Amino acid sequence: MNPVDPEPADPGRFDASTDAVAVVTGAGVVTGWTRAAEELLGRAAGEVVGRSAARLLAGPGDPARVAWIAERCRAGMGWSGQVPLLHGDGHRVDADLRVSAAFRIGGTESFLLSARQPRQRWAVGQSVLDGFLTRSPVGMAVMDLDLRYVWLNDTLEKFGGIPREQRLGRRLSELLPGLQAETIEGLMRKVLVTGIPVTDYEYVGWSWADPHRRHAYSTSFFPLVDAADDVTGVCYMVLDVTERWNARQLLALVNEAGTSIGRTLDVLRTAQELADFAVPRFADLVIVDLLETVLDTGGHGTWLTDAGPAHVRPVMRRAALKSVREGAPEAVAGVGERVDFLPPPHDLHLLISGEAIHIPVLDPADELWLAQEPERLANIREYGIHSLISVPMRARNTALGLTTFMRSLNPVPFQPDDVLLARELVARAALCVDNARRYTREHTAAVTLQRSLLPHALTGGTALEVASSYLPADAPGGVGGDWFDVIPLSGGRVGLVVGDVVGHGLAAAATMGRLRTAVQTLADMEMPPDDLLAHLDDLVLRLGEEEPRDDIGTPLVGATCLYAVYDPVTRRCTMARAGHPPPVVVTPDGAVSFPEPPAGPPLGLGGMAFEAMEIELPENSLLGLYTDGLIEGADHDVARGMDRLGEILAQPEPDLRALCTSVVRRLVPVPQADDIALLLTRTRALGPDHVVSWDVPADPAAVADVRARATRQVEEWGFWELALTTELIVSELVTNAVRYAEPPIRLRLLRDARLTCEVSDASSTAPRLRHARSTDEGGRGLFLVAQLAHRWGARYTPQGKIIWAEQEIA
Repeated sequence: MNPVDPEPADPGRFDASTDAVAVVTGAGVVTGWTRAAEELLGRAAGEVVGRSAARLLAGPGDPARVAWIAERCRAGMGWSGQVPLLHGDGHRVDADLRVSAAFRIGGTESFLLSARQPRQRWAVGQSVLDGFLTRSPVGMAVMDLDLRYVWLNDTLEKFGGIPREQRLGRRLSELLPGLQAETIEGLMRKVLVTGIPVTDYEYVGWSWADPHRRHAYSTSFFPLVDAADDVTGVCYMVLDVTERWNARQLLALVNEAGTSIGRTLDVLRTAQELADFAVPRFADLVIVDLLETVLDTGGHGTWLTDAGPAHVRPVMRRAALKSVREGAPEAVAGVGERVDFLPPPHDLHLLISGEAIHIPVLDPADELWLAQEPERLANIREYGIHSLISVPMRARNTALGLTTFMRSLNPVPFQPDDVLLARELVARAALCVDNARRYTREHTAAVTLQRSLLPHALTGGTALEVASSYLPADAPGGVGGDWFDVIPLSGGRVGLVVGDVVGHGLAAAATMGRLRTAVQTLADMEMPPDDLLAHLDDLVLRLGEEEPRDDIGTPLVGATCLYAVYDPVTRRCTMARAGHPPPVVVTPDGAVSFPEPPAGPPLGLGGMAFEAMEIELPENSLLGLYTDGLIEGADHDVARGMDRLGEILAQPEPDLRALCTSVVRRLVPVPQADDIALLLTRTRALGPDHVVSWDVPADPAAVADVRARATRQVEEWGFWELALTTELIVSELVTNAVRYAEPPIRLRLLRDARLTCEVSDASSTAPRLRHARSTDEGGRGLFLVAQLAHRWGARYTPQGKIIWAEQEIA
């Protein structure tokens, strides 16, 4: 076989019912021959079957080409082309041949061949051809070697709006100088020189037929040659593709808007991005008015759905404004001002369920609704605003506001296609505005919740000077669960706590509030730090059972915590931690250390005990508790963050608040994705002039002597008004210890922010407050103490317990 002039395969080109069909083996032997094949080549089946198919070709075979076609068909692709065949009477038959993919018959590789004679070409008369060229919807022209018009059809004459008589003999650049004439003539010269056609060159321009609207054209150029194959001119064809070009432009604008609008979760910024994007691409003036309820981050919208009355005009504020004129003098109201503008009809349903309003030609004389807007009417006339589109902003069945597009300098009115673009732009912006609104409200609620759960005022009494700093996370999830607290305890002691709940948002803030409340309750029960964390761990475990779990079954509730108790009398600090960074200590001489209590597991894991550690702090030492957000960073590890924290705290700074602010600002100069909490304290000590104590013998007769000593000491401190109540409190507490407790017994008076009376013994049994009946002879002692003292309680020590009572100092 010797195929020539191969053509692309056409599945619908052959018909097996009428075409000549033969079956040929892979060795080239004919095994099947149809009646149509006999008619095409004048050969009976007996003359062909069982013989080589090469005998059917009109010329010499090409083994390489035949092998290539065979391989292609074995790959399942098939082949088609034109081949010369030899008729039985010896004349040549040009046939269109198609070869099928290879298949097997009885184990023999075979190919199905079908052939037919090419169809005769349609002959067209000169009159028909002239009518076709003249009335074709494609503009056509013929230019000579000097690029002057020698012929054009009616369509091209209509495109340009210039009569045929004025075009003939003149060049394009002379007729339409603003239509990229130089570029088009450059392309035609290139075709004349190279003889290579230029197809589908698109450009945008104008014509005298429609001078106020841009049109897009697709143009092709090809050379004209004579019988001697010499170039005699150039022919070009023009097709108006304005609608296709507009569709592409609209699609491009919409795609670009997706990356330009809604880049931040800020309502006003998103509205301004919409206005900035549309001017001057689409409009000369863009106004975005949003309902006040949308801009109110704390309220609930009255006009957010279709539940409100339609006869009431909504209250909106101008959220964004953009104009091609500097300062937007066309606008009646500026950004931030209240507006109530609604184009006709003046109905709230426009915002709730109405369609976009399109006024292609805005004629102030014909628009009755403008009579109610005298100031706006004056601006329309002064600045020549002639076309308008107003699109309601809605998202998720929520009315947000109204966006208005206007044209003044651009003379082309808004077209129906422009309304589609305006609606698409506003729809995208509305989703972004609604997302920003929802995020802002949730973020505000989370921040409000967290700040309400954090302490508003911290005091360390006479034991500590306290300063704190909290910085919310700059993350889509909003605030996190970092918290801190300073808890006054009995005996002038102070409890210090800092913690960090896993996660961000409302859930983390709510969990933080529950843990902070639990810590305050456990601290009031005078629990040591390790026991307090154990009880807090149990609470987090119970909370985790109530919360959802992740894919591997791990509870989504977790936290870290550090709890410390500072005693200003002994200057000792007892602390324990649950997966939290260690505290930082700076002594008065500037030495920095990070005492590390045994690192217990984070809260919520369970199964492991917590251990406490005790250190002694010199007076005026600096003790800092913090969360990991303060020391972690993208440019350094935790160890480096701790070193930098110590370096800053070691610098002399008498103002503790200023030092706290400086630490956060220097360690975290830019917002980050985690909360930051820092609690700084400067320790104080209570000297001998504030504390006195006496050993009490286990003898009821010793009560009177101890009571007298306590009364004299209170009077020496100048608390005359507390002498009597102190005498009664000491008498009751010491008497109970002598009667029911075990020695050694000791009485201590402590003068701090309050006057505290403490009685310690070696017993672990705490007294119980009873309400004695009128017939009882005893049981009123603790009840009397509770009535006289500001508060009272008991705490356990390794040696026993301490019963204490506090009195307010005037």
